[in-house]
Amino acid sequence: MISTMDNAKERVLVVEPDLEISDIVSRQTLIPMGYNVQVVGAAAQAIQEAVRFAPDVIITDLNLPGLSGKDLLVGLSAQGIEVPVVVIANKDMENDVIQAFRLGAADFISQPVREAEVVTAVERVLKQTRSRREKDQLTRQLNQTNQELQRRVRELTTIFAIGKAVTSITDPAALFDRIVEGAVYITEADLGWLHLRDDRGKSFVLSAHKNLPPSVSSRLNQTWEDGLSSLVALSGESFSISGEPLKRFKVAQLGQSALVAPVKAKKEVVGLLIVMRKKAQPFSTGSQALLEAVADYASISLMNSRLYRAVEDRALTFQRSMESALLNGRILEEINSKVSQAIREPLGTIKGNLDLLAGKSLGSLNIEQANILSIIQAKLQTVKELLAGLEANRLRSESVQKTAIDINELAKQVAERFQPVAKRLGINLSASLLQKPVRVNAVRHQILKVIEGLLYNALSHSQSGGKITLRLAVSLDNRVRVSVQDQGPGIDARHLPHLFEPGYQSEVKTSQANSLGLSLAMIREVVTIHDGKIWVESKLGSGSVFHFTLPMV
Repeated sequence: MISTMDNAKERVLVVEPDLEISDIVSRQTLIPMGYNVQVVGAAAQAIQEAVRFAPDVIITDLNLPGLSGKDLLVGLSAQGIEVPVVVIANKDMENDVIQAFRLGAADFISQPVREAEVVTAVERVLKQTRSRREKDQLTRQLNQTNQELQRRVRELTTIFAIGKAVTSITDPAALFDRIVEGAVYITEADLGWLHLRDDRGKSFVLSAHKNLPPSVSSRLNQTWEDGLSSLVALSGESFSISGEPLKRFKVAQLGQSALVAPVKAKKEVVGLLIVMRKKAQPFSTGSQALLEAVADYASISLMNSRLYRAVEDRALTFQRSMESALLNGRILEEINSKVSQAIREPLGTIKGNLDLLAGKSLGSLNIEQANILSIIQAKLQTVKELLAGLEANRLRSESVQKTAIDINELAKQVAERFQPVAKRLGINLSASLLQKPVRVNAVRHQILKVIEGLLYNALSHSQSGGKITLRLAVSLDNRVRVSVQDQGPGIDARHLPHLFEPGYQSEVKTSQANSLGLSLAMIREVVTIHDGKIWVESKLGSGSVFHFTLPMV
């Protein structure tokens, strides 16, 4: 074997047992031209050297000791060695040359070997090899470019999909899941999660995730410190870490490479988007730029979510105002109907008695006439009370907007106004109120009508000598409870589930009090629209207690 220069541009393996011929081909012709040449004398050596030397072209004599040149062609093909082969043959070996071409030979050189013919054959074969290499290289470059373009298309498609989701998905949880899924996909990560600041702004809440283990994913919507988020929250800059340095952090149990991008709103870090790879493969600057783009979308989604909630709150407020206004009208209609019905009977009596006096059929006033006048005076007093009540019920000019009112003071005013009515009926009305203001968010006159309605209800079911108590208390769940207790006949248990149904009548009233208050069905509707609850406790023979609660502010 002849060792030649190591710095040649292309490699040629010469398989020639004749030293004179091999010298002409290698030392005299190819080496001076800059080729890296290796020479062996047999086919078996040639196959071994072809594997080690990886020649660009092989020149072999068809007449070799042992295995022939044609056997070498077969052996190279069997080994999967695709190298162009130039065969050397005598002029009387035309059939062997043809067989060699059939076996894959690329060219041939006839004996006696001449330098010019060697150069021409080698250059001709290498030209084809170079062309094929250039084509293969262009193909590889094209494939690489196509792969890069496909990757960029996937990235842009993902970014576009996230942007579309931000403008179309109104459910924050579903939107955050889409954002994390997109972040993991375009950064070629294995897992990821989204942290958002809690309402107090002190810690971060795990708001969405992709492929987190159950031990961590179970903390969804709870605070979770991963060790990296707090650092990026302080710096406000993206952070990439991989390999050994990552082992100092808690998240090292999840992977060996991490990338964190801050989610900002008005330059304030309100969240963090984190992706990880299980292998120690660092994230590129391109991946960082993509994650920051997704983080920007997360910021937009947060702002949209806040705006959406604000619009929803406004719509809800408007809806409640409309409902309150409609309820106001129905309250007025119900009270006026009751007042009109109550006025009709005493006015009829007054008219009849006045007709008797006007006709002078009774003559001068005697004891009977005096009694008639007494009746007229009593009925007129009733009319005055009813008209006063009607005047108090002019609700159309009242505001239907909820404001913070002191329900303790409101209950006190109602109790004071009902004292003369209770006293006239011989009923003891007392109020057990609180020592400090208790504020609720309510439409004042509507809650006033609720308390009045419950007191009217208690008066109409109480007898002379009975007792009614208006009581306020504060519960542990920050709600105020208003209770009206009477000593009436009580309510049969079969009526209790239906008391607050429209038009339901359980028992007849037991006193002469005019029930000018709201019906129990209307009272429940007012309490419900104020986010309150109402119920009754009663037993036959033991009186009744009506309760309602409202949230305090």
